[in-house]
Amino acid sequence: MGVWTWALAAYARPGVPQACLALQDVHGQNTSYLLWAVWAELADPAQLAAGAQAAKAWERTALDRLREVRRALKPPLAPVSDAAREGLREDVKAAELRAERVLMETLAGLAGGQGGGAAALTALTAASLAWGKPAPDADLAALAAALG
Repeated sequence: MGVWTWALAAYARPGVPQACLALQDVHGQNTSYLLWAVWAELADPAQLAAGAQAAKAWERTALDRLREVRRALKPPLAPVSDAAREGLREDVKAAELRAERVLMETLAGLAGGQGGGAAALTALTAASLAWGKPAPDADLAALAAALG
């Protein structure tokens, strides 16, 4: 199964969105990168470092900017009508999802697909470490458990 299809199915599981958002918003992790590491079953520091470097560059270039605009468009902004603002916000949200897909497919190409053999928690722990400031073990374990 491709990384994007897998990620959409994984994100639909109970507890996964909350765990991902906590890792992203509270601990500065990139959830697309973390999910890719689980999908690819990676624990290899060199592969994860290359993935982190690519993800950080894409995050700076596209994801952070799109996320900032999407969040800025959430509250009312007079004199812009709510319908127009919400319509634009949905367009930006779609672009943000597309940027996440581009990142995950790029990372899948770097890894050469699935099959690294690492369990979800092992992959998450190694990926978080390669990202820089590692997230707390309990939060990584919560995502691993939600992923099943």
